[in-house]
Amino acid sequence: MLLDKNLLITGLNAAAENILGISKRRARGKSLMQLVDDEPELREILTRVLETGDHYANELHLGPNEVDGDERVIDCHVSPVSFEGASLIVELNDVTRRARITRENALMIQHGAGRQMIRQLAHEIKNPLGGIRGAAQLLERQLESDELKEYTEVVISETDRLAALVDTLLGPGGLPNKQPTNVHELLEYVVRVVQAEDQRSIKIMRDYDPGLPLLLLDRDQIIQALMNLVRNATQVLAGHGTVKLRSRAVNNFTIGDTRHRVIASIEIIDDGPGIPRDIQDSIFYPLITGNPEGTGLGLPLAQELISRHGGMIEFDSRPGRTTFFVRIPIEQADAS
Repeated sequence: MLLDKNLLITGLNAAAENILGISKRRARGKSLMQLVDDEPELREILTRVLETGDHYANELHLGPNEVDGDERVIDCHVSPVSFEGASLIVELNDVTRRARITRENALMIQHGAGRQMIRQLAHEIKNPLGGIRGAAQLLERQLESDELKEYTEVVISETDRLAALVDTLLGPGGLPNKQPTNVHELLEYVVRVVQAEDQRSIKIMRDYDPGLPLLLLDRDQIIQALMNLVRNATQVLAGHGTVKLRSRAVNNFTIGDTRHRVIASIEIIDDGPGIPRDIQDSIFYPLITGNPEGTGLGLPLAQELISRHGGMIEFDSRPGRTTFFVRIPIEQADAS
């Protein structure tokens, strides 16, 4: 693109038309900043090059436009020129796919490391649980008061619950018990449970794809994964805000090393403060959390459960909008 000193477009090629979602005829004379929602980092770059005459390059995130409904990652190079009224030449290279593959590889590495850490942690927890349960049973036999025995019953009950959780974490990760399932019904179940737990004024919106077919899913595992994600979204809102649940079928999508003809994308979107930038690269590791009340186990466990279905959880976060994408292949459901 060529821009004048007021950042108005004086010329652009076909590639720029595609990235900006506007034709050359409509774009000429328009402010570039209006077309990119006044992206502050891009404005700073353009202003700096105008003032200093230096060349500048950076990676930017551009929001959705009329042509592309998703955020894009762009390599941006800006240089000063003096050509038929133009003061800047801006080169934009869409590297969204490359960035997504790089990020997905990082998530897979996190998942592998996270799975190993969870198993090690579960081993450390399981070892003393048997001793705690045995001691509580011995103590219960020495107590004559039914009131005091209630306390030992709580200890035994909670120990059994923790042991069951640890067994899940230490499980062999075998094939889930998959049945043809309407994922929207699972989402509605999760909403009912979360709303019953938290009576604060959080608005839940739905944007479901009615054409999404039944998926072959392990109901309990997917409910647990979705529960962790929706709970996280409601907790960060601190009682005020909106959570949006969205489902779509996406064609020709790659998960790991496998390209799928079509997948289901389940999205949990909140308008909260966003994930702190300093933990965004590690949130799928165990014990990493931006929530003071969180354990840091919800996301790694959700990732593990979705991975058992051949899928993956990804996310995009900035202040005012955080989206977790649950990607699950739906070729598996063809037999249904």
